Amino acid sequence: MPNTLNPLELIARRWQPSAAFVRRAALATVVMAVIIVVTGGAVRLSQSGLGCSTWPKCTPDSLTPTAAMGINGLIEFGNRMLTYVLCAVVGLFIIAARARHPRRRSLTRLGWAQFWLVMSNAVIGGVTVLTGLNPYIVSSHFLAATALLTVAVLSWKRASEGDEEPRDLVPRPARQLSRLLVAATGALTVIGTVVTGTGPHAGDAKKVHRIPLDWQEITQLHVDFVYIVVGLSVALWFTLRAVKAPAAPRRTLLELFACIALQGVIGYIQYFMGLPEIVIGLHMLGSALVWICVLRVGLSLRDRGPLQEEDPSGSVPADGQEATAPQPASALSR
Repeated sequence: MPNTLNPLELIARRWQPSAAFVRRAALATVVMAVIIVVTGGAVRLSQSGLGCSTWPKCTPDSLTPTAAMGINGLIEFGNRMLTYVLCAVVGLFIIAARARHPRRRSLTRLGWAQFWLVMSNAVIGGVTVLTGLNPYIVSSHFLAATALLTVAVLSWKRASEGDEEPRDLVPRPARQLSRLLVAATGALTVIGTVVTGTGPHAGDAKKVHRIPLDWQEITQLHVDFVYIVVGLSVALWFTLRAVKAPAAPRRTLLELFACIALQGVIGYIQYFMGLPEIVIGLHMLGSALVWICVLRVGLSLRDRGPLQEEDPSGSVPADGQEATAPQPASALSR
């Protein structure tokens, strides 16, 4: 009895995406993860967190918002619909990574990790609504979106490099400093969610429970960690210069400096202007961009070699198994 192929294997037999297509699909997951962060912030800042009163339906009697719910229902429901777009983009990346020849299991694993993070965050979003915007659940909702963004950035990087064992491009002290920078930025992000949970923008016009901490004190702690991140970034810059690191990591670090500077300006504007909604939204976008840059700095300090080029004919063995022997020169010239 012949073996039954699953749909992904059938697609892999008939479609051989290029390495560039896989990279673009991975980049699309990064873009969509950022959009989810920003639009999720828009839901809260527009007081639309309870625009749909229940989950997974919008109301107990309707899957979609009704006219009586107004703009808040449309905003909340629109954010939910973006989850399906995100699933489609992640699905495209999974399919492209699986169909790529030679097959790279590291890419497909990262794709499936994104899928399950999307599913878990959808459930957390539902719990957020059902608990009346509990600030701790709201914070976990944002952190789950940040975890998705992290895996998306890792996928984007892996789609652009080979599968050799990682080779360090800088000495150990520089690598340790980059890890400390990633950890400090992660702590900065977590503290930022606590600032959100203590602040005035609860996500709904009704009285919503807030985290019982002094908003100004937790904001000051957040600012202190900003200075720590800036200091570590400057220290890493001088370290990379001292060890004569390749140009790519230093260029990536300069991109991080630009994002930090922009985020700092936005942060001070929102503080002195009394937390206007549009500026807070820009601050959330800046937070996502800073996190992307920090991850890229850490990933730029090692190398996995170039991508292995596939047979341009895109052929796959008849039994569906991956070819392990190198293609002859005549086959590569076809």
